[in-house]
Amino acid sequence: MKKFLPAFMKNEQLRLLAFLLLGLAVVAVITAFIVNGLWGLIVLVLSLIVGVLAYSVLLQANEDTSEYLADLSYRMKRGEQDAFIRMPLGVLFYNEQAEVEWVNPALQHFFGQEDVLGRPLTEVDEDLAQIIAENQENHKAVEVEWRGAYFNLLVQSEIHAVYMMEITHYAKLQKRYDNSRLVIGQIFLDNYDEITKSLNDKAISNLSNYMTNALSDWARQFKMFLKRVDEDHYFFLGYTQALRELEAEKFKILDRVRESTSKRNSPLTLSMGIAYGGEDLAELSKLSQSNLDLALGRGGDQAVVREIDGQARFYGGKTNPMEKRTRVRARMISQALQELMNQSDQVFVMGHQRPDMDSIGACLGLRRIAAMTKKECWIVLDQEKMHSDIERLLASLKQYPEIKGKIISPSEALEKATKKSLLIMVDHSKPSISISAELYQRLQNRVMVIDHHRRGEEFPENPILVYIEPYASSTCELITEMFEYQTKDAEPINKIEATAMLTGIIIDTKSFSLRTGTRTFDAASYLRSVGADLQMTRHFMKENVDSYLQRNHLIDRVEFIGAGNAVVAGEEKKIYDPVTAAQAADSLLNISGVEASFVITKRAENTVGISARSNGETNVQVIMEKMGGGGHLSNAATQIEGQKIAQVKDELLAILNATLQNDTETE
Repeated sequence: MKKFLPAFMKNEQLRLLAFLLLGLAVVAVITAFIVNGLWGLIVLVLSLIVGVLAYSVLLQANEDTSEYLADLSYRMKRGEQDAFIRMPLGVLFYNEQAEVEWVNPALQHFFGQEDVLGRPLTEVDEDLAQIIAENQENHKAVEVEWRGAYFNLLVQSEIHAVYMMEITHYAKLQKRYDNSRLVIGQIFLDNYDEITKSLNDKAISNLSNYMTNALSDWARQFKMFLKRVDEDHYFFLGYTQALRELEAEKFKILDRVRESTSKRNSPLTLSMGIAYGGEDLAELSKLSQSNLDLALGRGGDQAVVREIDGQARFYGGKTNPMEKRTRVRARMISQALQELMNQSDQVFVMGHQRPDMDSIGACLGLRRIAAMTKKECWIVLDQEKMHSDIERLLASLKQYPEIKGKIISPSEALEKATKKSLLIMVDHSKPSISISAELYQRLQNRVMVIDHHRRGEEFPENPILVYIEPYASSTCELITEMFEYQTKDAEPINKIEATAMLTGIIIDTKSFSLRTGTRTFDAASYLRSVGADLQMTRHFMKENVDSYLQRNHLIDRVEFIGAGNAVVAGEEKKIYDPVTAAQAADSLLNISGVEASFVITKRAENTVGISARSNGETNVQVIMEKMGGGGHLSNAATQIEGQKIAQVKDELLAILNATLQNDTETE
């Protein structure tokens, strides 16, 4: 029956509606005839007329709709074909064998008159084949560069289709914008005051003019604005394009100034703090000053570059920092420390995790200074994680109950701490490696830092006093100098405290052979004069049998990598003492031709550590910072979680190879 129905009646809903209307018309006609024959006839005629008109209208509407849909379908298909052929969107189809099946004219334009159909992608264009292969798994469009132009590329691997829209114009605009963003920098002449003290006015003027001319020429070379704001302080503005060029050449101006001023017998070094990436100039200026402080805190002679909310990048720092602190600064810090102690109800002194003799010796020295100031001082120590030399020291402290009773655990310190307590972090400035991170969080607004390591990115947010001297041999040396400015009425430093502090100095200087200045010997002489016992020092420094055997076992596994690098990888399943690893790294420097040593060992179940040492020719601090650690130019370390020793070794070797390649290119 459906075969004889008009097209619009094949729709089930329309058919139902038509039958319903027909039924109503029949009922109306019958009803009209019952009422009156004439009315019935009239209703019948009207119903027939309306039915014929409705049928015609629906039939015409159906034909018009069908014609419209057919035309629309034709135009859509034609549009799809024209889009592939005429739109400025490159389209390429390839088969399972990565052979070109079809390209549209927009993409063929880049191939010129070359016939590409049926040929492998690698043969048609190796670069394009590699780009497609690298982005087959991407489900979003990516920006790529090909044949000197930029494209948004989308690969639909399931249908073997490639879509490429050229965006060269917009990419160049973006690049131009990125290259023209503002950079703010500050330059500081590290040791200008010390150098000019011994010069006459004429020599000072000549040196000042030379530095201004050298920096002005440098700024002009990179199209930057430079302004001198003080005798030893400069300010400059530039663009990110200039910053990229400076980073590419590793800030050669640092080496150039150091070498040229050394030839003039006035060895000056520069420190730079550079900030970029923000729209707020006040924020950029503040960040540049923070970066300059970071460069100075790390010993100077380096540049620190950081983007807003980004990670700092370090350049320079190839030389050991010069000893330029003065006794005036030591006196000022000592007086400021006394004032802070007087303003506090109690003092907590805390070293780093797995403390060494320098850390514990500094804690004992500060406890004595607090006692001289008549303030209660607690030494926070985790006695479950200690090396043998610290255990011997604690055993000796049993004869000094007034000191032994002041050594408390981190949990006890948390119970005792109040809002008016003072926390002193010694021998470290990274809260994450403190013995008690919880105590730091509790007292983070009442923190003082005393350290001799170069300052890193991680640093207490609001320290009330900072005494960081990277040119000092040890923290014990810094603390020892403070005793000269303490009251003479209080009980002086005793034998065990002086011995512990002297031991810390001896260990950190490798028996006065590294990082040793005149002030180091002055501090050692003072400690010796107040009772430091060299025999007891040797007792503290003795190795136990296990440590001695472990150290020799590590040295036996040494590999010599490149020119002057000694690398040791411990056994994967064996946990080594960190101090033993450090001693092994120190011992390797005694081998002829070794300039840097790296000892990789397992420190805990899920932690691998590296102890790095150098003779000063290699900056191991920069290498360790790339792996999340830090330290000194000649003494650094890091700890990495979640990796195996072999993985850490591969990462280290990659960094060493990259460093060697950069040094070769620089030369």
